[in-house]
Amino acid sequence: MPLKPAGPVPRAGVTPATVQARTAPARRGVSRIAAVLVLVPIVLALVGAYLLFQPGKGGGDGTVQVKIPEGSSVGDIGTLLQEKGVIANPVAFTIRARISGAGANLKAGTLKLKKDMSYGAALTALQQDPLPPSVVSVGLPEGLSRREASPVVKKAGLKGSYLSASAKSPGFDPQDYGQPRSRSGLEGFLFPATYELPKGGATAKALVAKQVDAFAENIRQVDFDRAKRAKLSRYDVLIIASMIEREVRVPSERKLVAAVIWNRLKDGTALGIDATTRYAVRNWSRPLTQSEIDRDTPYDTRRKVGLPPTPIGSPGLAAIKAAADPAKVSYRWYVVRPCGGGRHSFASTSAKFDQDVAAYVAAQRRAKGDPSDPDAPGCK
Repeated sequence: MPLKPAGPVPRAGVTPATVQARTAPARRGVSRIAAVLVLVPIVLALVGAYLLFQPGKGGGDGTVQVKIPEGSSVGDIGTLLQEKGVIANPVAFTIRARISGAGANLKAGTLKLKKDMSYGAALTALQQDPLPPSVVSVGLPEGLSRREASPVVKKAGLKGSYLSASAKSPGFDPQDYGQPRSRSGLEGFLFPATYELPKGGATAKALVAKQVDAFAENIRQVDFDRAKRAKLSRYDVLIIASMIEREVRVPSERKLVAAVIWNRLKDGTALGIDATTRYAVRNWSRPLTQSEIDRDTPYDTRRKVGLPPTPIGSPGLAAIKAAADPAKVSYRWYVVRPCGGGRHSFASTSAKFDQDVAAYVAAQRRAKGDPSDPDAPGCK
C-alpha cells in the first residue's frame, strides 16, 4: 500500500508552494503600514520644525514701526505683528517664542521692525530696547523775549498759547528771585535751550514748565555775592543779563558791557541802550524811527535813569554770570567798531567816546548801512 503523506493533504490542484505564494503579500502589506505609521510623525515633526524655524528665511525687508502695549501676551504680540505684515502666523510665532524661552523677555514700547521677518528674527528684535518715544524739539536761543519766542513755539507744533502759558507756571514763583510784587509774568525766567517733549504732551504749558525748571537749576551756578555788595538783587542781575544778550555779539565782550552798565548805574547816568526801547515798541529788526525813540515808555533808557522794569528777554547762563560779576574796568561807553564784525570800541572818557562815534558815523556813510561788516566798503 502506498504511504500516507505526513502533513495535511492539499486540495486538488493546489500545491503547498501555491498556498505559500498567496499568504506572503498580506505580511508585506502589514510591514508597509507599520513603516508609514513610523514615518508620519517624523515627517510631521520635520514640517513643524521647518514652519517654526524657517531655515533660509531672512530678516525681512522695508521698515515698519510697531507699538507693543504694556501687558501684551505673546499671543497678542503675534497677532499684532501679523496685522502689520511682520510675521506670517501668530500661532507659529507663539509656539516658537515658548520653545525658545524668549516669550518672557519681549519688551513693550515702539520698535522698528521689518516686513516678512522670520519668527526668530522678530523675537530677537522684540528683545531689544524700544525706540525712544516720538518727540517734538523746540530750540529757543538766548535773548528772545516771550513775544519773539511765541511764533517759534507755534511753528514747532506745540499746542496752546505760549504767551498765556508764560504768564505764570505752577510751582514757580518769580518773587523768590527778587521780582517785585508789582510785576508779573515770566520774562527773564524762561531759560533758553533746546527742549524735547513727547508728542502726546507737546504743549506750550509743558514747555514753560521745563524752562523754569532749567532756570532754577542753572541759576544755582551763579555767584551773586558781588552783586549783593553792589546792592543789586538777583532780579536786577537778570535784567542786566537780558540787555547783555541783545548788545553783545562777541562772547568775550559780555563782562565788558556788564561793566559799562554797572558803572553807569553807580554814576546815576542813563544807560542809553536802544534794545530796551526796541522791546517796548516791539521792533527788533528795523531801524528805530525817531517817533519810536521819542516814545515815552518805562523802557526808555535814554532819558530814564536806572534799570528798565523787567528783563527784555531770556538770558543764558553765560550772560547771567557776566551780569553778576562784570569786568573790573572803568568803561562807561561803547559803540560798534567799524569793520569789527560785531565788536565794540569801549571808552572811559567822553572824549574817547566822541572819537569812536565819529569813526562809526564815517564808516556808516561809506557802507551806506551796517558798518560793522568786515566786507563793507572801506573795510578792506
